[in-house]
Amino acid sequence: MKRTLVLFLSTLLVIVTAVNFSACTMRISAENLMDGITARSVFGMEADEDFKMSQTELALKLFKSAVADSEGECVLISPLSVQLALAMTANGADGETKREMEALLADGKSIEELNRYLYSYVSSLPESEKYKLKIANSIWFNSSEERISVNKNFLQTNANYYGASAYASDFDKRTVRDINKWVNINTDGMIDEILKDIDSNAVMYLINALAFDAEWHTVYEKTDVFDGKFTNSDGKTESVEMMRSGENRYIECSGAKGFFKDYKDRKYSFVALLPEEGVSLHEYIDTLTAEELFSAMQNTESKAIVATMPKFSYEYAIKMNDCLKGLGIEAAFDVNSADFSGIGSSSDGNLYIGNVLHKTYISVDERGTRAAAVTKVELECGSAGPIDDVVYINLDRPFVYMIVDNVTNLPLFIGTVTSVNG
Repeated sequence: MKRTLVLFLSTLLVIVTAVNFSACTMRISAENLMDGITARSVFGMEADEDFKMSQTELALKLFKSAVADSEGECVLISPLSVQLALAMTANGADGETKREMEALLADGKSIEELNRYLYSYVSSLPESEKYKLKIANSIWFNSSEERISVNKNFLQTNANYYGASAYASDFDKRTVRDINKWVNINTDGMIDEILKDIDSNAVMYLINALAFDAEWHTVYEKTDVFDGKFTNSDGKTESVEMMRSGENRYIECSGAKGFFKDYKDRKYSFVALLPEEGVSLHEYIDTLTAEELFSAMQNTESKAIVATMPKFSYEYAIKMNDCLKGLGIEAAFDVNSADFSGIGSSSDGNLYIGNVLHKTYISVDERGTRAAAVTKVELECGSAGPIDDVVYINLDRPFVYMIVDNVTNLPLFIGTVTSVNG
């Protein structure tokens, strides 16, 4: 099931993901620009309540914007991937461009503080053979005709906090192949392409890739899987395979109820929220606030739950330009106003964000969940209980879901299922 939409993209390509910033082992024909630049030891800042609240707010803003443009289709975004990609970009911003990016990404804190928060948060995310979360970042520059001169401090900062590698390339068909191969490898084959061709104005891509692959703590047995029905957002009934399990972590959030289902070793969880009968998915999402969601995630209850949900899988893509502009990042997209002087300079004119593209994939079945995200920021240049207490939650109609880490309860992914069979 394919979902295509437009989110925000610039002439910079960024892909962010998971727990360890992993180096790509593929052979790349582009020139490695990291000679003399190695990641230095830096100090982080532990995720406090302010950081967690601000990240919940950002996640919900991005999610609501995507849902509003979805026309009833399934939606899936990775707030972490978007945040990391834009944070790397913000390290080259200055003036009003920097202030606007800090206001949205860091809730008014400095980009320097955000770097430290994200460094500690990402470094704290657990990983093992049974629950894998990996992050990779890369920066690609147009080397032809010396169209861009890159600031070494920009590369150093993104190497220190985000483990970003950097490459100079001719921005030709070979570059497209290299970037897409990098994406394919760093999303474990779940996303095979982020770039079809290169715009003539493009001078830089910052790319972040995230891959999540985890087994359920208690996998479904054959007897737990049965034929069922799902009523999609159009009111039509679909034949689906449903999975039944017993859970014990209950969540209730102003107009919806749901459950946590743990992955192996209970380091991460799948969280489902089912709106009340008679309330459409869009109505529920419209009224949901970050404060309500944050409070509900922190105040779950222990209850006996019989939970059923469908197997599902789909791809999604969205261009986030309009979303980000609507959330306050405007100067960065304006060829005349953008100030990315911290990144470097171009002989062809001022650097600005041309596009931000976000692509995701998810598959949920008896074994567990596989999910991936890629965020591309394109920089361009130019001028101008007892049995009576059992809670039954049947995800047989549109619902919201998240994949969260169980320490901060921050969503790595947040999405909707409005149809199972497409």
